[in-house]
Amino acid sequence: MRVGIVGTGWIAEKAAITLNGLTECEAYAVGSRAKDTAEAFARKWNIGKAYGSYFELITDPDVDLVYVGTPHSHHYDVTREAILAGKPCLVEKAFMANARQTKEILDLAHEFGIFVAEAIWTRYQPAVGIVRKLIADGHIGTPHLITATLGYSMGNKERIMRPDLCGGALLDLGVYALNFVRMFTDSDITSIDGTCVKSDTGMDLTNAMTIILSDGILANVQSSAQCVGDNIGVIAGTEGNLIIDNINNPQTITVNGPDRTYVETIRVPQQITGYEYQFLACRQALIDGLTEPREMPHQETLYIMQLMDDLRRKWDVRYPMD
Repeated sequence: MRVGIVGTGWIAEKAAITLNGLTECEAYAVGSRAKDTAEAFARKWNIGKAYGSYFELITDPDVDLVYVGTPHSHHYDVTREAILAGKPCLVEKAFMANARQTKEILDLAHEFGIFVAEAIWTRYQPAVGIVRKLIADGHIGTPHLITATLGYSMGNKERIMRPDLCGGALLDLGVYALNFVRMFTDSDITSIDGTCVKSDTGMDLTNAMTIILSDGILANVQSSAQCVGDNIGVIAGTEGNLIIDNINNPQTITVNGPDRTYVETIRVPQQITGYEYQFLACRQALIDGLTEPREMPHQETLYIMQLMDDLRRKWDVRYPMD
């Protein structure tokens, strides 16, 4: 599968490193708004083609999948252009700026029968299946409480501070915490509420969310762009708990029994970066003729965006494209 990378930031670099480590996929081309930037990126990561515009990359007939690695604020136009050109897309999280844009893109993809996926990498990783099986097999009894935190000290990065770049912690980090809950319970959310600390520019820098699910689970999750978080996720049940060491890229799952008695630690398979699973999932979906990945269905992408829209409305965190 020949992948065309849109963007040349650090997340695009991570994609290039991943693709260079795979035999089933290839970092075939890179596109930037500046030709020299694309060429420098291509030289650094041994990519065969460099384009000075996103359009040139999208219209390259040999590109099998367009990977959109631009800021959230720029996902819509690039993805729409790619779909209209008939190109399958893997779009970085958060998928779009808001639910309206998300629905428009997904509707367009359905209309043209084009594969589109959200690159929320945790959804595709082996840890998901391991944790689901542990819960299904009754290792912790009936789950009742989920907690998760994700925090990075990001300083005053533009993509966090600027409304026109869809800044704040929610779309950048909180999306992982919300997905952590949704990955392990598909029960209806009966209520979601939260609060946040905002920057002078009106973006949420640290937030906390409380979610109640119809099956009786309560989830408390937090995200922050201001501090070094423990990034741990815990699923607690009547007979024990599961501790996931890093909700952003799980490496170990610790199983505890009654009275927090240690049972075992499960390690996930060795990885290149952790991104490989989303590329391989897209490849398999394209082989199977699907228009969405099994691991992250379109309805889930839209649902998460709707949740984040609701939270931003409550916090009065606004983007120009709202």
